Formats: sequence, C-alpha cells, structure tokens
Amino acid sequence: MILVAGFAALSCFTVYLAWRHFWFYRDPPRTTPAEPGIVSPADGTVVYVKKVRPGENVVVIKQGVAATVQDLMREDFDQPKLVVGIFMSPFDVHYNRAPIEGDVGFVRRYPSRGGNVNMGLMHLRSLLGIEPRYAGSMHIVQNERAVTQFRGEYRGKPLACYVVQIGALTVNGIDAFFVPGQHIGRGATFGMIRIGSQVDLIVPWREEFDVRVKPGDRVVAGETLLVR
Repeated sequence: MILVAGFAALSCFTVYLAWRHFWFYRDPPRTTPAEPGIVSPADGTVVYVKKVRPGENVVVIKQGVAATVQDLMREDFDQPKLVVGIFMSPFDVHYNRAPIEGDVGFVRRYPSRGGNVNMGLMHLRSLLGIEPRYAGSMHIVQNERAVTQFRGEYRGKPLACYVVQIGALTVNGIDAFFVPGQHIGRGATFGMIRIGSQVDLIVPWREEFDVRVKPGDRVVAGETLLVR
C-alpha cells in the first residue's frame, strides 16, 4: 500500500510539473480570420458582455459591490463602451493576442487594491455553467492588472481597443512583449499572464458593431470574432 501511495503521489507531482512548466507555456499557432472585425484577446469562457454608459456598472459582483469601467481599467472616458470579460482557466492558453491591427498606444500597470484574491469561484461557476459566472468574484475589481491600448481602425475609421489583463492570486507576472509605438498585427501575441487569470476587452461603442458572443461562449485568442 505504501508503494502504491508513493507511486500515485509521484505521478500526480509529475503531472503537475508537466502542466506548470511545459503545458502552461504552450503558444499554439492561430489562424486569424480573413473576415474583418475585432478578435478575442484571450482563450477562455465569456463571463460578461455589455454596452455601458459612462459611470454605469458593468456587473454587480455582490450586494454593495459593483464593477465599472473605471474599476476595470483604472480610468474612464466620456462615451459608451462595449465590455467583454473572458475568464482563462488554468488549462487555457495564457498568451494574449492583439484584437486589432495597429500601434501600441500605452501599457499601464496597476497594483492590487488590498492584495490579489483567488479566482476559484469564477472557475467553479464556469465549469458548472452557473450564471452569472462573475457573481462573488472580487478579483474583477481588486487584483493587479495591466492595461494595453491598441490604436488601429474599424471599418475605415480610427479605433482604440483596450485589453485588461487581470492577475490571479498566485500570479507570477503579467508580461507585455511590445512597447508603445510598436506596430502589431491583428491576432499577434502581445503578452501573457502567468497562472489563472481574466482578460477584458473594452472598446468605445459604435452603433455599427455586430457583437458575436454572449456569456458562456468559448473563445479562442486571435481566431474568434467578438465584433464584426
């Protein structure tokens, strides 16, 4: 029995090491669709999709606690926005990709508000398909994050997209591979979050937006069209 238990423990530890040091860092090739539009910046499950007015709540996390665009990206601007939240489980690819072709406008990093908290509740609700998947998930407003602005075009008009990378409790780094002023192609890898996390896309609203996703949908970074 001791030998069996020891073998089982060793097997579990080996699987963990393989996931932690190899599988987690995979960055498979992706084929960006020929169809124009805004592609997903992350692999994962959509947890909220909403058009919000300035100062309006994106989601109510629990009684007395709501998340605004300012909570998500640590600033706001005076026009309606489309907000798409994507939860990345520990088993998803954690490299993030540019939603549009353009130049990197800025990369801003913000510390946590009182320390990073666990994302386990969102993971559990996503696994079980319980809506709203964001309920009780304080990491949305509390955890450390990086905000990257991409300046490009949508249907021939200038557009700025903002990608918010939110770290988890045990985050070991939010990486950005590009610096302001660099050009990046749509669907190209621009950064990653090490260990479970969430990525939000925030875009100034356009009436011509055709939003293609809803809560519960699985999306693939660089491939899934969020907006056409």
